[in-house]
Amino acid sequence: MKVVLDLEEHLKSSSGAQRRRHRQQDRRQAMDLVKSHLMYAVREEVEVLKEQIKELIEKNNQLEQENNLLKTLASPEQLAQFQAQLQTSPSPAASSQPQGTTAAAAQQPPQPAPQGSGPSA
Repeated sequence: MKVVLDLEEHLKSSSGAQRRRHRQQDRRQAMDLVKSHLMYAVREEVEVLKEQIKELIEKNNQLEQENNLLKTLASPEQLAQFQAQLQTSPSPAASSQPQGTTAAAAQQPPQPAPQGSGPSA
């Protein structure tokens, strides 16, 4: 009888240990699943951010070229006026620059025409 009781106790304890191991495996699998989902989401976000960085670099290069062109085509008076506008403006230079650039660009069309007609004539 004692052997049977010992055997039953052993089976209960071993099945308890198996259940604990099974729960641990379930937790590990769940954590692995969460980890893989998070890694996928992070990779996706990294790709989106890389694309945004690429677009911003291209836009920055384009704006630098436009800025250099406008500086080249602007008269010294226009540059001085633009610089004065930047210094007296209460807003930061970054926010006033597009307005000034637009104003300079609006004044630019009359200048390129005489320059363009000189070499072609």
